[in-house]
This record gives sequence, C-alpha cells and structure tokens, in this order.
Amino acid sequence: MYRYTRADLLRILRLTARQLSAWEKAGLVAASEGYSFFDLLQIKKVRDLCALKVRPAVIRQSLDAMQKRVAGMENPLLEASSFRAGHRVAFRHDGKVLEPIAGQFMFDFDPNEKVITSSPIPETRPQPPAADVAELFARGIALEEDPNNQAQAIATYQRVLELDPQHAAANINLGTVHYNRQEYPLAEKYYRAAIEIDSRYALAYFDLGNVLDETGRVAEAVQAYKAALQLAPTYADAHYNLALAYEKIKEPRKALTHWRAYSKLDTVGPWATHARNQAQRILKADGLKLVSR
Repeated sequence: MYRYTRADLLRILRLTARQLSAWEKAGLVAASEGYSFFDLLQIKKVRDLCALKVRPAVIRQSLDAMQKRVAGMENPLLEASSFRAGHRVAFRHDGKVLEPIAGQFMFDFDPNEKVITSSPIPETRPQPPAADVAELFARGIALEEDPNNQAQAIATYQRVLELDPQHAAANINLGTVHYNRQEYPLAEKYYRAAIEIDSRYALAYFDLGNVLDETGRVAEAVQAYKAALQLAPTYADAHYNLALAYEKIKEPRKALTHWRAYSKLDTVGPWATHARNQAQRILKADGLKLVSR
C-alpha cells in the first residue's frame, strides 16, 4: 500500500503542523512519518469534527466509548458514520445512532429515512457497507494527488456520492479537484452542496470563499470566510484569506483584526511573517492619517 509522508498529509488535508501535533498529543492520531490511505481518511474525519468545534479530548473519549460498546469495532471513524451531536460525537452504525459516552441511542433524523407520505413505501436499495464507501473515498484521495489521474479522481468521488448522497467530504474534495482545474462553476456547485448537507461544515464555507474570491465576488467571499470563522474561530487560514479579501475591498482596519488573529494562531513561517508585516503596515498608515489630521 502506498505510504504518504508527513508533509504529504499536511498538504493534502490542508493542516498545520501545530494542528497535527495537538491531535497526536490528544491520542487521536498516532505519531508517524508514513500514512496509509485509511490513515488520511481517519485524520480528515478528525479535522472535520474539530472544525465543528468538537474538542479533541471529547473526540478521544467518544472513540474509546464506542470501541467498548460495539464488540469488535477497532476504528469507529472508519467503521461507522460520525457526526456532531451537541458538544459530543454520535455514530451511525448498523442502522442505529448512538452517543457512546452517555450510552444513549438517538432518533435517526436522516432525511433519507423520513416518511413523508401515507402511500405505500417503495422498495429501497440496500445501503452499501460503510467500509466500501470509505475505501472508495480513500482511493479518490490517492488519485487526486496525481495530476494525471484527476478524471479518475472525479469519477471515484462521484461514485461515492452515488452510494452515499449525503457524503459532504466527497463534495468538498470534488469541489477542490475542479477548483485546481480552474473549473470554478463546478467547484462552487460542490462546495454549496457540502454546505447544504452540513451547514456547520467550516471547511466548505472556507473553500466556497476561495471560489468566490477567485471569480471576483470578493464581498460574497468575505461573508463565506466569516461564516467559516463563526463555526471555527481558530481557523487560521480563514483569518488569513479574510484579511486578504478585506484588503481587496479597501477595508484595512477590518483586515488588521484578521492579520493579528492569524499571527497569534500561526507564529512561524512565511505566512506568519507576511501577516505581521501587513498588520504593521496598516498600523503605520493609520498612524500617519491621524498625524495629518
């Protein structure tokens, strides 16, 4: 099986080294220099839950509790569908929804299972095993990394959506493939689909903001970035891109807030240096305006 390096992981999932280290300390991710497809899938799910403001310690408790309550389950993030339930994580497994820390079964409000008419219920296709969808999704991630396999990556993610139309992450990744191919209308379509599936998906708003910015709709991009930050206030990249957007629409004081926020979240590297320089430039310019008045 192909192994990804630590640098590959950070690039593919758009993580910072600081985020990954924090998850390693929390016991959510095993410290390693090499990762499999399924490792990437698991870490992506951790990232998505953290983006929904579920604390790493709570995710770890939920995983431990799920393993104890379901005999033979080794990796709940891959063997069950996970989602945010209040401040905790719930899992959908074998047709049931369980919040494992409290040990409570929950009503499943999956829209695919709601009865909306009194007419006879038509025969439905059996749901594919979660492992099949997970394997396809992991394969899509692998294909996406090779510029020569982009068409295959698109086809693979579309197959994931055929099997699981509510797969928000597959929509996100499809959007990203199209974005990288400069197919912006398609990218926007899939990012908006992800938001419709999960309105608390901070990454979807962030990626949508990138498309809107790229296509000249900067004011709309500002709203998308702000939505991402409402859901995940420590989303460093969203602060950075929002600051850039405010600069474009000539609102430097608003940009200053987000340059400063980014500098606190990412303290080293070229982006942090650029953010600090921009903040200093704006403060200096504002100071000169005050003196001239």
